[in-house]
Amino acid sequence: MNRRTALKNTALFGFSMPLFLNSGFQKRAAIANSFHKFRLGKLDLLVVSDGHILFENVQPDFAPDIAADKVSKALEYDFLSTKEVDLAINILVIKNGQKTILIDSGCGYHFGKSSGWLPDNLIGAGIKPENVTDVILSHAHPDHLGGLVNKEGKPVFPKAEVHISAIEKDFWLSAHPDFSKSKVKPELAGFVTKIAQDTLKNLKLHLRFFNDGDTLLDCIRIKLAPGHTPGHTVVNVFSGEDELFHVADLVHSAPLVVAHPDWGFEGDTDFDQAITTRKKVLQELAEGRKTIFSSHLPWPGLGHVRKQDEGFDWVQTTFAVPD
Repeated sequence: MNRRTALKNTALFGFSMPLFLNSGFQKRAAIANSFHKFRLGKLDLLVVSDGHILFENVQPDFAPDIAADKVSKALEYDFLSTKEVDLAINILVIKNGQKTILIDSGCGYHFGKSSGWLPDNLIGAGIKPENVTDVILSHAHPDHLGGLVNKEGKPVFPKAEVHISAIEKDFWLSAHPDFSKSKVKPELAGFVTKIAQDTLKNLKLHLRFFNDGDTLLDCIRIKLAPGHTPGHTVVNVFSGEDELFHVADLVHSAPLVVAHPDWGFEGDTDFDQAITTRKKVLQELAEGRKTIFSSHLPWPGLGHVRKQDEGFDWVQTTFAVPD
């Protein structure tokens, strides 16, 4: 299957591609140079936009086995469209002394002009790509590692070390990654595997591997949260007693996956394990009243979760003025 066919006719781990090509979503000016600054203890943090992902259908990407009327009711309750789902692509940047650290790298050139904005928006925030020292990968899906390499196969962040779970690396670089517990279509699994393999091979000299419980760069603790992918990672950023939890793709939609964690997401490599992990981690974060950063919840992806009924409620952090 060629790239054009994949983009037009299928959904890449649930990322519906046809609307990426709609001219109405190709204009970058609306949120060019989008970033949000805040502090965590002694750390300077930024959220930088890589664009957005528009799903042209709600199901089967979300809640694939749930009755359509229940899904629509959940969306209507939050005053959202029942026809489509638009997800942010939020990238967290950490400045710790001489270190400039990205958590994930966005989509790069893979999904058209509605994404891949990270390099321009980093420059708008005063960060040149050559000044990025480290990239921590939450996992190796294309919207998280796709921005690491350009079309010529060269590193976008030439001086950066790229840190990834050893389990994640082994899965994607195996001869036949196992999607038998997933609801992902086989042709899409192959397409995404190729992007992961090509990227990791091109960055072979830059790769560093971590394991569950490791501490990196004096400000990051690693917590594996498998299911979405085998080495999917929650990144705990800390400074003294202050901390936040970057949950990556543990959740994608507040009304569909936070409120109903057992409804699931079609792109999870192990669908049932992802549900178990999601419930466990959200419960821990709710009980601890932890600050959360999400890759795909509404900009800038900062908030908390609290227990509600059989699921959880997403409480977005509010800001009085733009920074």
